[in-house]
This record gives sequence, C-alpha cells and structure tokens, in this order.
Amino acid sequence: MRTGLIVAALAAALAGQVSSVVWAAPVETVKTPIGDVKLQFGLPANADEERRLYDQMDFQRATQCYIWAIPFVAMAEWKYAHLNEIGAAENETVLYAEFKDKMGILTPNMTTPYLITFGNLAKGPVVVELPAANMGGMVMDFWQRPMTDLGQVGPDKGKGGKFLLIGPGQAPPADTAGYFVVPVTTNNFFAGVRVLDPGPENVAVAQKGFRIYPYAQRDNPPKQLSRSAGGKKWSQVQPRGMAYWERFDEYMQQEPIDARDRMMMAMLAPLGIEKGKSFKPDERSTKLLTDGAVMGELMSMNISFAKRFPDSYYRDDAKWAYVLMFDPSQERPNYTELDERTDYFYEAVTASGGMVSTTPGVGSAYLGAYKDKDNNWFDGSKTYRLRVPSGPPAKNFWSLTIYDTYDRIPLDNRTQVSDISSRKETLKKNADGTVDLYVGPKAPAGFENNWIETLPDKAWFAYFRFYGPEQAYFDRSWKLPDFELVE
Repeated sequence: MRTGLIVAALAAALAGQVSSVVWAAPVETVKTPIGDVKLQFGLPANADEERRLYDQMDFQRATQCYIWAIPFVAMAEWKYAHLNEIGAAENETVLYAEFKDKMGILTPNMTTPYLITFGNLAKGPVVVELPAANMGGMVMDFWQRPMTDLGQVGPDKGKGGKFLLIGPGQAPPADTAGYFVVPVTTNNFFAGVRVLDPGPENVAVAQKGFRIYPYAQRDNPPKQLSRSAGGKKWSQVQPRGMAYWERFDEYMQQEPIDARDRMMMAMLAPLGIEKGKSFKPDERSTKLLTDGAVMGELMSMNISFAKRFPDSYYRDDAKWAYVLMFDPSQERPNYTELDERTDYFYEAVTASGGMVSTTPGVGSAYLGAYKDKDNNWFDGSKTYRLRVPSGPPAKNFWSLTIYDTYDRIPLDNRTQVSDISSRKETLKKNADGTVDLYVGPKAPAGFENNWIETLPDKAWFAYFRFYGPEQAYFDRSWKLPDFELVE
C-alpha cells in the first residue's frame, strides 16, 4: 500500500513537471551550395526558408529550361526578324548574299548565298518547289530537327521537285502524286537552301524557282515573293534577358507540346510560362527568369566552347573539334541529345543529314577551333597563323571563317571580310602546296590576300569547312594543324 502511494505521488509530480515545460525540438542546420538551410522537425524552419528553397528550385529550373529551349528560340527569333526586321511575309524568300546580310546569322557560311523562308502549317499543307540547280538545304521544324533535305543531298538529288509539307495532326491529302510528302512536327517551319554555284545567273535561277505556297492554291499558285535582306540590321541570335522567354512563349503558344518536352513545360509553369495562358510574369518570376537566362547562357557557352564529349576532337594531336556532335534527329536510343544539341545550336543554326554524311564527296563537314596550339583562347589583339597542308580533302572547296565569340556571328571588322576560301583567285600558296592563313589586327607583309582582320577588343573562334569532304577527312589521315601565335 505504501509503495503504491509513492509511485502515484511520483507520477503526479512528473506529470506536473512535463505540463509546465514547452516541447522544443532542436533546430537543425543543413549545409548546402546555397548556404545553411535551417530545419525544424526535419522541415524548413520558417516561411523565409520555404521561400528560399522555392526560389532556388525555380532558378535552377529556369537555367535548365534556357538550355533546353536554345534551338527553338533561335528559330523563333529568326522568324520574328524575317517578319518584323527584314519586313518579309510568310512563304516569301529572303536572299542573304552580302556580308551585311549575313551579320544576323549564327556562324553562317560566307562564301555562298542563302535563300530562306518561314511558313506555318496550322491552316493546312504547304508546297515547297525546287528548281533543278546546284544547291542544298533543308526543311526544319522549330526545334531545328530536319524534316527533309533539299537539293543535291535531298530526295530530288538536285533535279528539282515538289515537296508537300504536312503539319502536326494533319492527314495527307488524297492527291499526293508527284510530291515528296514530308510530315512536319511543328506548325512553324524553316525552309532554306544554299546556292552552291554563287554566280548571279545561278542565284537568279534559285530565286525564281524556289517557291512556297499553300497546297490549296496548287492549281493556281500565287506569284512567288522574294527579296534581298538588303544589308538591314537584323538578328536571329537568341536574345538575352526576358526577351529570350518572351520570344519562346510567343511561338510556343503556336505549337503542340511534344511528349519529350512536357516535363520542361511543367518546370516553367510556376514561372508563368504555360501553354494556353498569357505570359505576365510578376516581379519574382521576372528576376528568376532573368537570372536563369544569365546562368543558362554561361553554361551553354561552356558546353559549346569547352567541349567535354567523348571523341569531340578531330585528332588527338590538334585542337580542332567536330562542330556537329549529334544526330540531326537529336535522339539516341535512351535519351534526347540535350547537351549535344546545345553545343551546336548555341553557336550555329540549322542541321541536316547532309552535314553528317559519311559518304566521301557528298555534303559538307565542319571543324571548329576555339583555342590556339598553346591552349589559350583567341585574342583579337594578337596575330595567329594557320598553315593549311597541301591536298585538303574537299572535292568542291574549303573555307576558313572567323566569328565573334560574344554573338557567334561574323566578325564585323573594318575590311568587311571574315573568311578565306580555296575559291579565292588571289590566294597565295607556298611552293610545297601549303597555304599560310593569317588572323590578326594587321596583315603580314606579302600576305594581304591570306589575311582576316580581327579587332583588339573582340575574342574570336574559327570554322574550317570542307565542301564535298573526301576520304582523307573521314579517316583523319589529313592533319589540320592548330593556329600558332605569331605575336
């Protein structure tokens, strides 16, 4: 009896003590790359921590979505410029032939003219007509996936023909005889060709015969509109800041969402970018999207200029890298080639099967140089020499082009010349058949015709193009040396 009373008294005393103490779990701190995160009961300790975690999550998502959207925004920006800066209409072709015309294009070829147009399949199929001519090109969707090659590397084999473009979800019309039928995976599309014989008469043939019109008007096609870019100031380079997201949203609203892109669209929804809804970002979303675009571009630049893919480089003993490191479909058996396409589309535009052909003498091949022999970035205030060995494996011709690193466009120098090609009649050759090319602020004496001017305040990189690459390119038995610093 006495023992029971003692136990009861102790229990009552303990109960009183517990009821008078407020339970307080220790606040834990987790160290993270964004600083210490305070937790309580294993959860964010307060509203500020909750908000900080969401801000970091949405910033990371904006960064990765920037990288994902690069090929789409480049196409959207070009169509916007086509309509609003150059002043052309849908289906109207634009001729880019002169230096100033091409200043808005990511890493363009400077030796041959381009004929480019943009259309929209939302209202029905569209016909693309090609003349028989020595030209090559492609039709692409707005993710820059080639739908078909055109011209020499296309199904028409340079003999000309009619291509019938069918939009997403559309059934081909009953009467398709005489057409190459091409399903296209976005409503907006790009169609363009490069005139491989750049004489005025050949350009005129291409400009007259490259026609685009609605299939519904096939029996009485409208007159084909075509114009020159006319040296106007324009740009298809992905814009910076909020303009990047505004252009993405504008054209995304016109397109179906692929299954492969649904997860990325889910990441953008909390930031105000959502299919079927107006894009009206608040102050928080604007800051996170702007910051994400800055970080996304820095990462994309690193992916592009400091390549880390296996087998990125043409040879182990040189710095020349393959420019195009992915299948033009952008797909591998187990994943979409996200970094591979970022590598290319950050610094370039358009891809096709002809650009990755391994058949000698067909299509084209591209090598890029981003650093000199000593592994340093190219400095516009210094002079470099590239010695092109004899017998370059290019059936048609080769060219070297220099680009501005910041915008990835032709270097806008005082000479208005940013390339040299084997087509240049005044090109100086050495006695052994090699060719010394110089890139720098001043031409070395006697090599004025082998020189591309750089600007002291501009970094640069180079493309070496092979048109009709031959076997020695594919088996890498022909070595292209690195740029060497002269001064």
